[in-house]
Amino acid sequence: MAKEQLPGRKIVARNRRATHDYFVEERFEAGLALLGTEVKSLRDGRATINEAYAAEQGGEMYLINATIPEYHSGNRFNHEPRRPRKLLLKRREMAKLIGAVRKQGQTIIPLSLYFNPRGLAKLEIGLARGKKTVDKRHSIKERDWQREKQRLFKKTTRPE
Repeated sequence: MAKEQLPGRKIVARNRRATHDYFVEERFEAGLALLGTEVKSLRDGRATINEAYAAEQGGEMYLINATIPEYHSGNRFNHEPRRPRKLLLKRREMAKLIGAVRKQGQTIIPLSLYFNPRGLAKLEIGLARGKKTVDKRHSIKERDWQREKQRLFKKTTRPE
């Protein structure tokens, strides 16, 4: 079920609760406007995007509530850990996301934060619709059944 890691892609943070709490309908890749100490902290593999979301402010998209801890060697020029960070998207993608949030009541959630092969920090965001409790129970039941099916298949195909 987990998405395979692409070659050259170093994943810093992943939002594992996203697929449990939401139906992710469409995925986008966005750049991030970061400060130097934020990039250094990300390269150390320290970030949390579990409680984060993206929102529109003044015609721009921002990542809100994501935590990138202060860089340990970053003296007085360090950054604020929970500041809003600007997302770098194409105008057409931004218009599509803003329209879906306003008209259909969908949410923009971060799915993973990673460095691409060129060494740039990227954020995979998803246009999502919230799941109800019944849907969550159904997802858990389906996942358990797939796991059990794999066990049974493995047991029957193993030569003894």
